[in-house]
Amino acid sequence: MPSVCLYFKVHQPWRLKSHGFTDTSGRDHHELHDHYFDREGKDKEIFHRVARKCYYPANDIIKEAMEDFEDRDDDFKVTFSLTGTFIEQCKKFDPGVLESFRDLVDTGNVEILGETYHHSLASLFEDVGEFENQVKMHRDLIKEVFGVETEVFSNTEALYNNRIARVVEDLGFKGIITEGADRMLGWRSPNYLYRPPQDVASIPVITKNYGLSDDIAFRFSARWWDKWPLTADKFAGWLSSIDGDVINLSMDYETFGEHHWADSGIFSFLRSLPGEVIGQGGLEFKNASEVVDEYEPMGEIDVFEYDSVSWADMERDDSAWLGNWMQQFLFDELKSLEKYVKKTENEHLIEVWRRLLTSDHLYYLCDKGMGDGDVHSYFSAFDSHYEAFRSFLEVLRDFKQRVRSEVGE
Repeated sequence: MPSVCLYFKVHQPWRLKSHGFTDTSGRDHHELHDHYFDREGKDKEIFHRVARKCYYPANDIIKEAMEDFEDRDDDFKVTFSLTGTFIEQCKKFDPGVLESFRDLVDTGNVEILGETYHHSLASLFEDVGEFENQVKMHRDLIKEVFGVETEVFSNTEALYNNRIARVVEDLGFKGIITEGADRMLGWRSPNYLYRPPQDVASIPVITKNYGLSDDIAFRFSARWWDKWPLTADKFAGWLSSIDGDVINLSMDYETFGEHHWADSGIFSFLRSLPGEVIGQGGLEFKNASEVVDEYEPMGEIDVFEYDSVSWADMERDDSAWLGNWMQQFLFDELKSLEKYVKKTENEHLIEVWRRLLTSDHLYYLCDKGMGDGDVHSYFSAFDSHYEAFRSFLEVLRDFKQRVRSEVGE
């Protein structure tokens, strides 16, 4: 039977304030963070809500499950990635949340993955320098906060292509996780490891089983679903019938308690899942680095630089952030600002620019319809993508003036 790699992404962005922006010419650079970003408004409110509904109860359940299996032959193991902006919000709004994650890491059964510090789209820049900077920043932060080294990488929203694979390998990571997109795998199963083309890199790639992952992340509360209700024993039975080396179940951690509320039974599912999976006899939990160490890639995946894979939307590409003219315009503006922002050598301006690169801002501008559009609207801090665009544009206009006055260009 295959191993089970259970992976949770934990992220909170610094959200832009809504429109009604005022000029900041009389303010110091360090004040821009509070003027541009809604740190004492929506950020604080949302963080406390999600901490109460998800982080604290889910962490408690996982820790209890790990303690229950402490004296058994099989361990319950979980892989997390925590963005730098999430850790910043923990420190500012509720350090107890960060302490609860430290307690999990201290069990020895939790692995923390590498990320981009700002959960940004820097990996899509033509120049990879900023991407490398943010990955190193995140690596240093995880070492400082948790005392561990990151060995496997998970890019922003699982964005992946050949060039990203090469850069991540050059940065010293021994594996990378991405979406098991059909257009990338073709007829092949996501339940094996793969590698990029040999002339690109040799880093092993763990691919997400999006069908089984989405059964939990998206369909758990769906009463229209013909498999509802989803119970832990039923799900474990599905896992035990699968061929392959590893079943990678990847999802947002907020799946538990925030996207699916407690009264849906999601916490009962999480509490029962470890015992039901291990009770199948043959299934075992492994962290991402253990998967890379144990299994050999079964073939190559070739993802061209301008055809990136991600775990977002039905297309599973970069259209969640770059699919319309508003997103493309702002993305190009942010890219073009890089050399000028860094020329200022002002740490406050550079940090503001990096926060503007956070993928969520462009995600809110998506104008897709149907189910994907509903998901974008659910996560957005704005009433519409036009309001999100106007707010971003006003901030960017003010910020560009700031940078221009600094460098004289």
